[in-house]
Amino acid sequence: MSRVVHSETVARALGAGDPVVALESTIITHGLPRPENLEAAREFERTVAERGAVPATIAMLDGVPHIGLEGDELERLVQTDSALKLSARDLPVAMAQGATGGTTVAATTLLAARAGIRVFATGGIGGVHRNATATFDESADLGILGSCPITIVSGGIKSILDIGATLERLETLSVTVLVFGSERFPAFYLADSGYTVEQSVRTAEEVARVMRAADALGLPGGILVANPLPKSAQLDPALHDRLLAEALDAAEAASVRGKDITPFLLDYIHRHTERTSVAVNLDIVRGNCRLGADIARAWAAVSRE
Repeated sequence: MSRVVHSETVARALGAGDPVVALESTIITHGLPRPENLEAAREFERTVAERGAVPATIAMLDGVPHIGLEGDELERLVQTDSALKLSARDLPVAMAQGATGGTTVAATTLLAARAGIRVFATGGIGGVHRNATATFDESADLGILGSCPITIVSGGIKSILDIGATLERLETLSVTVLVFGSERFPAFYLADSGYTVEQSVRTAEEVARVMRAADALGLPGGILVANPLPKSAQLDPALHDRLLAEALDAAEAASVRGKDITPFLLDYIHRHTERTSVAVNLDIVRGNCRLGADIARAWAAVSRE
């Protein structure tokens, strides 16, 4: 890919076949206030590094995709008031117009895969929205994951979405779905969405072997590894269900539609839990950074066999 900048650390790691974990940047630009966003970004990178992998935070700076950010670049990104929220379809426009922004799961997945990074750790992925049969509202995350050879470690699918329909779409797209340490598929804030999956894995090495087998078969898309929170760390399920119902009613009353619905619902839950949900969100990302680094190390070892 032309016009892409790799940080020195990431370029060196990729060249040597060392473990690398991609990290998205919209949680930095749009998910947290200052200075909490910079502190969280540094913590996520440090968590990956402490588990023996190289973190590669991905973002757009002045129209140039960056695979890994240097310290001053990370600070600049979090301090840019005009930073855009960039999905995959937005990347060519942002590049042409010299824009700066954070990359969503879809955009990060695309850029990471093009750079040769095989593992990406995030919070939760998007999916099929509620009432999608009427709105046709479905996250770009799914289509991109169905076409990029990358393993995404997430807390499952955001609980504000239609999880059952999303799992069906992932099956249609031939995306392999694994749950780490359980058969119960998580729902981001919640350890159990009420859905089970057929494939459960117990070790990072097992995930790496699945990745190698997928490559051998020539599957065009990726793998989703859902990493449930411990039940002791999840948001209270009764509180979650009540607030989600309230948030959906509030969105309907305010005629919130399309891409605005997810941030509206999440913000409602954040405000009405007095930011407890933000703390849970950060726990999710930390856990996925740790597991992502373990998988990246296992993948690097398998690739050298």
